[in-house]
Amino acid sequence: MQIFVDADACPVVSIVEAVARKYGVAVTLLCDTNHVLYSDHSEIVVVGAGADAVDYKLISICRKGDIVVSQDYGVAAMALGKGAYAIHQSGKWYTDENIDQMLMERHLNKKARRSSQKNHIKGPRKRTDADDGRFSQSMEKMVLMAMKNCPVSTERR
Repeated sequence: MQIFVDADACPVVSIVEAVARKYGVAVTLLCDTNHVLYSDHSEIVVVGAGADAVDYKLISICRKGDIVVSQDYGVAAMALGKGAYAIHQSGKWYTDENIDQMLMERHLNKKARRSSQKNHIKGPRKRTDADDGRFSQSMEKMVLMAMKNCPVSTERR
């Protein structure tokens, strides 16, 4: 089992690394050439700056039983399709039971934005310590569940 993070502007990288250290899980941070990341714990993979390049690379290297951290519902859907676990930076787990609804809502919201004369969209609210605490607890639960369901061999590629 390994953790893959869609790390372009991801606010929970340090939390993911802290949980991973606690349980001895390898982490790979993926970003494009427009971002600079440093880590003393994680492997960093830098991919071209093309549209969705990080997403495609992440999905190409994750495997069944891995954990994917992403705010992108499409990436989460593809990860679930490969048998990986997926978690949003809010701590919400993506599951086979909720992903279709989330993708439909994303589609409808995008459609509404396109049809609206107003193009100014308010961004997300400022992240709080409580948000970080919820993510940390949820991430730790996911790691424990994934470790429990993981085959004995942890050999990778």
